[in-house]
Amino acid sequence: MPKTAQSARPSEPVDLDSRRLARNPIAIVGLSGLYPMARNHREYWQNVVDGADCSSEVPASRWSLDDYYDADPTAPDRTYARRGAFIPDVEFSPLEFGMPPNQLEVTSTMQTLSLGVARDLLRDAGARDLAGNDADWYDAGRTGVVLGTTGPVPLMHPLAARLSTPVLREAALSCGLSEQDADEIIRRYVSAYAPWEENSFPGLLANVVAGRVANRLDLGGLNTTVDAACAASLSAVRLAIAELVDGRADTMITGGVDTENTIFIYMCFSKVSALSKSDTISPFSDDADGTLLGEGIGMLALRRLADAERDGNRIYAVIRGLGSSSDGRFKSIYAPRAEGQRVALDRAYADAECTADSVELFEAHATGTAVGDRTELDALGGLLRDAGGERHHAALGSVKSQIGHTKGAAGAASLMKLALGLYHKVLPPTINVDKPNGGIDFNDAPFYVNIANRPWIRDPHRPMRRAAASAMGFGGTNFHVVLEEHTGDRTDLRVLHRTAQAYLWHAPDVPALLELLRSDAPAGDGAVPA
Repeated sequence: MPKTAQSARPSEPVDLDSRRLARNPIAIVGLSGLYPMARNHREYWQNVVDGADCSSEVPASRWSLDDYYDADPTAPDRTYARRGAFIPDVEFSPLEFGMPPNQLEVTSTMQTLSLGVARDLLRDAGARDLAGNDADWYDAGRTGVVLGTTGPVPLMHPLAARLSTPVLREAALSCGLSEQDADEIIRRYVSAYAPWEENSFPGLLANVVAGRVANRLDLGGLNTTVDAACAASLSAVRLAIAELVDGRADTMITGGVDTENTIFIYMCFSKVSALSKSDTISPFSDDADGTLLGEGIGMLALRRLADAERDGNRIYAVIRGLGSSSDGRFKSIYAPRAEGQRVALDRAYADAECTADSVELFEAHATGTAVGDRTELDALGGLLRDAGGERHHAALGSVKSQIGHTKGAAGAASLMKLALGLYHKVLPPTINVDKPNGGIDFNDAPFYVNIANRPWIRDPHRPMRRAAASAMGFGGTNFHVVLEEHTGDRTDLRVLHRTAQAYLWHAPDVPALLELLRSDAPAGDGAVPA
């Protein structure tokens, strides 16, 4: 029976304050990733602190520059970009995950590579050891997985290509070829692509990325994927956090997956003129002329902070607040809108019950497009000024300067960078910024572009170290996440990156000192760390 004004019941008041993350904080207890030039999160972090440029020319394993490159942006069916950022080759054993090897050809790399990253995530979180034994505190039945994906799945292209054979036949016959020649051309054409068979359908579905992880790792909680374009990772984090806050799960695997750097996605970005014509991604720079496309898989293990502390988990960082918004009606479906972004920012700090000027490190979405970066910094600058932030108090960065825009995995890369920065008390660098964007008044801004790896000295006027990350996606979707350091015992902390050390060698005279140096004496034999 449809409701009437008389029959409708008044809604029960909701205590929104009690549901804020500031009062239900979430701990990041595990990290794992596969990003350009990085086979795991430790190599990823090493590249971050080293300021490594992880981009390269498009490898032949993705697509042929000879076939698809043209410097003219208007050339039909061609891209003007030659570079991107690509995940390295890694070993994958289908038998380890109970998959028949003959299924690999019809299973997307999004699914197969995610299995390895999720396996490593559980190990990093201490939930499951190398032998597959679960920790006492870990319950796989109350563990869920929510991952962000976006756009097309790579396997769709070869499967769809096989369906174009009627057009190919008609073209061959129109050129005067015989039926026999047309059939032979079609036979050779389809042999280059993966076949349609019973495993093709699940093998190409984006939602099965999470489903396969849950299936192969025997997880009993929610499994799903979400698509919020280039904000997909943070959208997934939002849903994963809700599962924990609602008490529906005790551990959540979340993050983003994007292995789509085919010519198809290059064409998508090329025809909206979003790619860099100089083949360099330079967020915040006056030279910024577009983005570079990257691949990546990044995952985080989340638990309620109280549970993580009770069970003695390693805690990289704490999620204190999260805000989201839509841009509403605007001039274009993919044009960024500062007013919409500001709403997400305000909601995040209301959720975190802290002011924006308490944050000292911002990881911006910052794709390297001049308009997009300027719009984002306008919104962020306005927020910080309204909060009373003093001049140049916050470091500003974007890991996209190093690994390109990893699309569905971009937000996960940002959160991993911030969590590791808080864990190590380091302000990580951003590269490719020789001169800041002239459209932003950086001289009087509350933030500065951090271009060098620096120790994060705690400001005595701020309660603790805090960092925040933003992500925006086509369709006008915006997310902002506020993190803070965990102040627990750090006596057993292990630094996850190699750091340079200076040593002082001492001896009673010059000859003895020279002899000591020539002997390559290790630390402790006359060598004292400076």
